[in-house]
Amino acid sequence: MATILVVDDELGIRALLSEILSDEGHTVEVAENAAKARVMREQCKPDLVLLDIWMPDVDGVTLLKEWAASGQLTMPVIMMSGHGTIDTAVEATKFGAQAFLEKPITMQKLLRAVEQGLTKPAAPRAVAAAPQAVHLATVTPITAASSYASVSSVVSTMRTDLSHAEPVAQAATVAYSSAVVSTPVVSQSTNTGLSHAQSFELDRPLREARDDFERAYFEFHLAREGGSMTRVAEKTGLERTHLYRKLKQLGVDLGRNKKTASN
Repeated sequence: MATILVVDDELGIRALLSEILSDEGHTVEVAENAAKARVMREQCKPDLVLLDIWMPDVDGVTLLKEWAASGQLTMPVIMMSGHGTIDTAVEATKFGAQAFLEKPITMQKLLRAVEQGLTKPAAPRAVAAAPQAVHLATVTPITAASSYASVSSVVSTMRTDLSHAEPVAQAATVAYSSAVVSTPVVSQSTNTGLSHAQSFELDRPLREARDDFERAYFEFHLAREGGSMTRVAEKTGLERTHLYRKLKQLGVDLGRNKKTASN
């Protein structure tokens, strides 16, 4: 199989992509920034690079330009970003990127992009010195590039919000009922000792109330599934990449949930 270099400043993304690609039989190397990516590119001579755009020191597009200008773009490069726009994607293809993956990256999209990148005769090492080595004609165009426009980002956000609207409304009903009768909500426990019902303070901004509900929701499922991200993803209907980013955003301590499950 192939040697793939994953360049991303987020530890969780590196770990998740490494796990998925390793399961497919690939050898995976990782780098957390552009400096490490330069070193790993020379050491492991990757067959393909997954390169994040937004990184703290040197961004992915700048690194891509550097490789192209120095004749080091001898392997397919697939750009990744959770904040990319159509302009960023087009700029990346101008400098040799084969494709653009929008985060959260589904496993199906990742594997399809990697398969296409490895089978496409772009950036052949044997003719790296030829003038047409990085010719745009050999670059895989971005599929459905318009889907990465800002409008799509807004729609995606709205869908995410709507997907949580019903659980939030249910939680609000429970807490409101508790306030009216001036008695606390009685927790219902399963035979595993996990509480199915909790109360939430409603007299505050919607975002804070929703975050508290989602935090309790994911902590419940993590505890019930023994900290298994795979099983929690199946239970909640989220891709593992999206799930990890959501847990990080909410400040959920994954280590604590695993310890709780083992005790």
